[in-house]
Amino acid sequence: MTPRPIPMTSHVLRRMVFFSLTLITTLIAMGLLISVYQTDGISPLEVVLLFLYVVLFLWICASFWTAFLGFFVCLRGRDRHAITATTPATNSAALVIEARTAIVMPIYNEDPQRVFAGLKAIHQSLRETGLAESFDFFILSDTRDPDLWVEEELRWYRLCEELNGQGRIFYRNRPQNTGRKSGNLADFCTRWGGAYRYMIVLDADSLMTGPALVHMVRMMERNPRVALIQVPPVPVNRESLFARILQFASCVYGRIFTAGLNYWQLGEGNYWGHNAIIRVQAFTECCGLPDLPGREPFGGKILSHDFVESALLRRAGWQIWLAYDMGGSFEEIPPTLIDYAKRDRRWCQGNLQHLRLIFARGFHPINRLHLLMGVMSYLASPLWFLFLVLTGIEAFIQSRGEPIYFFGESFAPVWPVSYTVEMTTVLIVTLTFLFLPKVLALILLLKDPVQRRLYGGRFRVALGVLLESLFSVLMAPVLMLFQAKFVMAILLRRDVGWPAQQRGDRQTGFKEALLAHAGQTLLGIAVGVVSYHFVPNFFWWFIPVLLGIVLAIPVSMFSSNVALGQVTRRWGLFLTPQETHPARVLILLREYLDQSAALAQSGGNPFLLTLKEPCANALHAALLPNQGIDRRRRHHLEGLIYQLLDYGPDSVTATEKRELLAHRETWLRLHLLLWADLDNDHPDLSVDNLPGAAG
Repeated sequence: MTPRPIPMTSHVLRRMVFFSLTLITTLIAMGLLISVYQTDGISPLEVVLLFLYVVLFLWICASFWTAFLGFFVCLRGRDRHAITATTPATNSAALVIEARTAIVMPIYNEDPQRVFAGLKAIHQSLRETGLAESFDFFILSDTRDPDLWVEEELRWYRLCEELNGQGRIFYRNRPQNTGRKSGNLADFCTRWGGAYRYMIVLDADSLMTGPALVHMVRMMERNPRVALIQVPPVPVNRESLFARILQFASCVYGRIFTAGLNYWQLGEGNYWGHNAIIRVQAFTECCGLPDLPGREPFGGKILSHDFVESALLRRAGWQIWLAYDMGGSFEEIPPTLIDYAKRDRRWCQGNLQHLRLIFARGFHPINRLHLLMGVMSYLASPLWFLFLVLTGIEAFIQSRGEPIYFFGESFAPVWPVSYTVEMTTVLIVTLTFLFLPKVLALILLLKDPVQRRLYGGRFRVALGVLLESLFSVLMAPVLMLFQAKFVMAILLRRDVGWPAQQRGDRQTGFKEALLAHAGQTLLGIAVGVVSYHFVPNFFWWFIPVLLGIVLAIPVSMFSSNVALGQVTRRWGLFLTPQETHPARVLILLREYLDQSAALAQSGGNPFLLTLKEPCANALHAALLPNQGIDRRRRHHLEGLIYQLLDYGPDSVTATEKRELLAHRETWLRLHLLLWADLDNDHPDLSVDNLPGAAG
């Protein structure tokens, strides 16, 4: 039976509440600031400051009221209009799923050990539901690195052998990674999508439990007008202090924000790019992405494709939902502040492209808002930076003014009016809207005794929120400067490309921290000295911002330390339920990572293994498409063959290795020549030094 549609009055009422609260509080804050500026008329500089403050406070207000409404949703227990309310979770062993679902994982130069251990853990968790036969797995590789490419193939073959996955676990490497991730998914949909009703899109670091996967399919079956259900992923598995603090913050605060988003979005939700289930036919028909006119960074391929794809689905009449109260969805985050900023740099370029799409024809107003919010998530930083700079200039101008105590024929002095109370009120209101959601999330957590224990108890979770808030105060100005720099680079038309992410735990060294933060530190010191000398009153107000910038180098190094992260875990700080009571899929991942690490130590170089070992060589050749080449290309490849045979593998570049790997006839010929050349002078290529079989 199809669920009863949500009344239009619910959509209208909820959005009236959210947008009215956001607008009214912004107007009140604007009125307070106008009362400060209007004593002698508002100067042009004050008009600019007022405009910047209104834009930025509107952004803060939207986030605050989203969290506030989400707090009350969670306090009541459940949103009766949530997508999960249409399909309660059920014992999956008693169910039958007729629709076939593809679990697809696009990867690009990722760690094969982590990728295939994660897939194996997901597969095992799914098998334990008794419904694994309804799902197939696709590893959609865009990997360019030749060593990683062949290692992916070997690990895929081993995974199929271990799980008896032939015909159910598939792998392919695209010859050209046209369109990046969106092109990768488009290639899947056009080649294999017709065989599946749904696809569940995962990132290389994604994990989902078997029951969650089954529940997602059942919700889609129950709601035929829904094209996409996004399940919020919870960050897990990182050990550095920086990552553990972010994991803690996401777990504690994330629930009220996602509940609030669902409250006012309802069936006009958004797509976050992974950990979501998609109706394949709808996606294939609606989500062909055009190239934007002009060159990158603003033109060319759409980088942040997920927001655009959800807008295209909604334009065609499909619903998109956020399953805010579903568990069993996980991801891994960058381990250090610098890696986090690098990921932001990639996303920044993609989100700024959305400026060209906000007014695209036929988009739903909520989707336009999503695009605008994506843009503002990065434009806010340079706007805050500009606001702080102009505020300092305004403070300097005010400090230089000579107060006039007597006007005209008045014998009584006219004392200057102090607006300290009003300015303090503006500051307190802004800080309240920034930090009150953390307090609300803590209240919600403390009232639940089961959840309290999972986070380490009342005292530890409260201390964790306090320390996380202090840490966020230090990090906010650093991230503001990073993002302001990124936006400026993009406005200057510098394309960042789409480099692979750093996912594993590591520590930031002094040299790396110095290169990343030296400019920020010098800027902070210079601004501090100038403001203290010329506008000392402003300097004391500015200390929280300056402190984070000046201490950027030691804080970046300190927070990346894995040992410190492990110490805080032993002390019971920044604990999350995934650490104190991990899901089955997380336990399986650790086991499989330990097993695959032992195999990796005895495997040898993947490229040489595939070159020399007959079984591995035949596997790689079998996975290559048939390609015809012209004579010029053939001669080029022949030259590479003899260069490698005569001068060893170090004589060819990674690009040249990939050229040899990509052509079946050339690769097989190289293999035969190697085995025929029994007197090879290169020990690392000689037949006598072949590594063990690939298995």
